[in-house]
Amino acid sequence: MKEVILAGGTGSRLYPLTKVTNKHLLPVYDKPMIYYPMETLINAGIKEIMIVSGRGHAGHFLELLGSGVEHEVHFTYEIQEKAGGIAQALSLAED
Repeated sequence: MKEVILAGGTGSRLYPLTKVTNKHLLPVYDKPMIYYPMETLINAGIKEIMIVSGRGHAGHFLELLGSGVEHEVHFTYEIQEKAGGIAQALSLAED
């Protein structure tokens, strides 16, 4: 089963913190926010996780998470080229 983490959006309400960093990469307590849903999925036994983000920060996710080997999962990445909402972002996960 493949699960999807939506990590797009501009983070405008968190500006200026999000001027150069995606909101999902900002620290919450002791780790980047994206680790919380990621760990929930991993603890549920999910082995394939797709991260959907905007083009501007896609490389940051890849740099942080890599292929997933470190977490014993497989990460794939999709880029949402322009703001199209949640449904459009989820459509990127279609096989």
